[in-house]
Amino acid sequence: MASQEKSINREKTIVTTGIIGIVANVFLASFKALIGVAAHSTAMVLDAVNNFSDVLSSLVAIIGTKIASRKPDKKHPLGHGRVEYLAQMIIAALIIYAGLTAMIESVKKIINPVEPEHSALSLVIISVAIVVKIVLGLFVRKQGKKVKSDLLMSSGTDALFDAILSTAVLVSAVILLVFKFNIEAYVSVAISLFILKAGLEIIFEAVDDMLGHRVEAEYTRKVKESVNSFDEVHGAYDIVLHNYGPERYLGSVHIEVDDTMTAHQIDALTRSITEKVYLDTGIILTAVGIYSNNSSDEHLMKMRNEIAGLVVDHKHILQIHGFYVDEERKKIVFDVVVDFEEQDREGLIAHIVGDVKEALPGYDVQVTIDNDISDQ
Repeated sequence: MASQEKSINREKTIVTTGIIGIVANVFLASFKALIGVAAHSTAMVLDAVNNFSDVLSSLVAIIGTKIASRKPDKKHPLGHGRVEYLAQMIIAALIIYAGLTAMIESVKKIINPVEPEHSALSLVIISVAIVVKIVLGLFVRKQGKKVKSDLLMSSGTDALFDAILSTAVLVSAVILLVFKFNIEAYVSVAISLFILKAGLEIIFEAVDDMLGHRVEAEYTRKVKESVNSFDEVHGAYDIVLHNYGPERYLGSVHIEVDDTMTAHQIDALTRSITEKVYLDTGIILTAVGIYSNNSSDEHLMKMRNEIAGLVVDHKHILQIHGFYVDEERKKIVFDVVVDFEEQDREGLIAHIVGDVKEALPGYDVQVTIDNDISDQ
């Protein structure tokens, strides 16, 4: 219930912030467009166009959030959260379109220059726009960080870029009035480049989220803390989290427990772990794997420590876990987490197996490679 309430509050925050952004940008764009046309200022008109694109961006953010918040259905059993990433792509496309349009118009003005006619009123409006954009940008970014919304973070960053661009327009207007030197067309080119840059950055962020990237350490740390809070658990490993939208994770984890535990005890423990992790983090564990610990044999525990020291001495080995010795079958098994910098993984494992066999002759050694997919 707490997770559902958090999701509802997140949606309300994004929608409310989006509406505030729409109102502010419509107000700014209208005044900039009127003054820009009256003053024959290409830079100001392009700045107004950029504000109108921000209005569309806010609308996309609101609609995208609404769709992403829909409940799971038969066709989408894991929810619609990834729609937010698609919304980011649409916002990026709008921004890039505005940037390309601005670039084309700017080049035209450089080829066929038209001198703008600025007045005290136009300068005041630009100054007010700068202040409004700075306040709006900081507010939207703060709200985005609060609810962990890349949509709002991108929108807030874009607003702060607008403040910089409006400042450039103001400076060019002052230069024209004081030094009678017209640089507005060139400022317009700079504005279009800034717009294009912002659009491309949003695309890269959205693609990164859609491809799937390394989970933030904050999430794995919280899962580990929750799992390790049980006395029966001697360690949490192999945490794999799949993102199905902002703040929506499904995942799995391996836990190490005593080899004396019964199936009944393990079943009760894993159910309790799944419940606690969800209540603590909102993350749904779809599976809890088991590593058996040779807790009843001190000799084997000592053997484990010796081998662990031997293994981690190898370069690019980040961790060893899942260690178990089957004395009856003379078999040693364990997992190692290997750094992505290691190019010859098979060769590294063969070397480790050789070292362990040399230290403990007569044992069959089986090593499983785990990728460094989350902070260990």
